[in-house]
Amino acid sequence: MKRRKTLGIFAACMGIFFMTGCGGEQQKIFSQAEADLEQGNYEAAYEGFSAAAEQGHKTAQSLRGAGIAALHMGNWQEAIDNFTGVLEGDEGGKSLKQDVLSYRATAELKGGFLDDAMADCQTLAEDYSMSADTYYLTGCVALAMDSYDEASSNFEKAYAEDSGYEMAISIYEAYLNQDMEADGTRYLEAVLASGPKNAEDHCARGRIYYYMQDYENAHSELSDAMEQGSTEAKLLTGMVYLAQEDTENARAMYQDYLDSEDCVPAKGYNGLVLCDLADGNYDSALGNIAAGLENASGEDMQNLLFNEIAVYERQLDFATALTKAQTYTELYPDDEAAARELVFLQSRVG
Repeated sequence: MKRRKTLGIFAACMGIFFMTGCGGEQQKIFSQAEADLEQGNYEAAYEGFSAAAEQGHKTAQSLRGAGIAALHMGNWQEAIDNFTGVLEGDEGGKSLKQDVLSYRATAELKGGFLDDAMADCQTLAEDYSMSADTYYLTGCVALAMDSYDEASSNFEKAYAEDSGYEMAISIYEAYLNQDMEADGTRYLEAVLASGPKNAEDHCARGRIYYYMQDYENAHSELSDAMEQGSTEAKLLTGMVYLAQEDTENARAMYQDYLDSEDCVPAKGYNGLVLCDLADGNYDSALGNIAAGLENASGEDMQNLLFNEIAVYERQLDFATALTKAQTYTELYPDDEAAARELVFLQSRVG
């Protein structure tokens, strides 16, 4: 698949810029968009950055911000178009171009434009200094293209540059998503040899033990993290309890997470939905999905919408499940599990 060319908006932007001026109103819109992006209000951030770009205010930074917001919302093509606008423009230095090129490769990877993603990764390798993150990104693209040796080489370089918990987990998850869990497990085992220094480390170690199905050690690490004030550890502990089929404690932990000021509500509600599915409480599941979708975006929205299909299917309401699945696959056409689910539902309704 080839990437669409971004619209040539710059001439129009400059015209509006001179009519409206560069006064405080444009900066106010831009600053609010920055705040919305930081707070996870991605739709508002996208609208704000787009408005700033249309008014010619900090065009490169505004297009970058709109691209990042679109990336979080799963709007891959919109993200690519905005990042391309930065790269084709005259604003911004080398460091900005490098940053945006990495973001565009990420959007291309997620959108299935693998040849374009690899081309951007090659540009990063040729024109810029590679970092742990760019080695990791290149490894992910290579893995998606079934270039396993190239992926392994880049992941090893990424881990050599950054041998921390998050990098080890990220590499493991990349392999896990390709049903190659064993290739990623060695990174988890390697990073566990280092000792935890803070709540974040305990939380990461808890996640690793969860992946390794060592639930006793997972609980121990996450308990230490919660004692040190980690909200994320509550969410992960809910996952561990759910894996142990202890929905009562899982539900209590997800609720505790939702009661925390710095939680991401959609994540907590999705955890409650998983508990509801396990318990066969489908009305409650639909209520929690509705609550979660109020402020959901990106992967959290995708998870909630996928689970909504499962709820209607469990209720034997195949017609509604099919409608939901059709909408879902339009939004996320690369989800193979959803595509299989759609075929199954069509056979039941047809």
